[in-house]
Amino acid sequence: MAAKTSRQFLRFAITGVAGLAADMGALYLAMALGSGYYFGRLLSFLFAVWVTWRLNRRFTFDATESAWQEWWRYLTVMAGGGAINFGTYTLLLQFLPEARWAPAAGVAAGSLAGMTFNFISAKRFVFDQP
Repeated sequence: MAAKTSRQFLRFAITGVAGLAADMGALYLAMALGSGYYFGRLLSFLFAVWVTWRLNRRFTFDATESAWQEWWRYLTVMAGGGAINFGTYTLLLQFLPEARWAPAAGVAAGSLAGMTFNFISAKRFVFDQP
């Protein structure tokens, strides 16, 4: 059982890297289109959640449930990790110099900060893997 959880966590982390790339790309696109650091971050977070859900349901947890119901559960539980993520992002933006790389650093740190919470939540409450 521990080996299965370890494999799932590794796959979750790999999926998280794809989500991080989607998050950063969407954030910088949103900012280029005129949104600020915070509204752009909200949009990019939602996009990253969608990307990671699609990948995690197939790659990490091999889900078979109705996608529509699963999506709403996934979005709901990721909101907890999202709060950790967004808090870390906001805190770092307050202390980092205003530079083009600062939002990316905040996204990366926030993603790491929320990852364990998100894995446990996805495993227990979304994909029903005891």
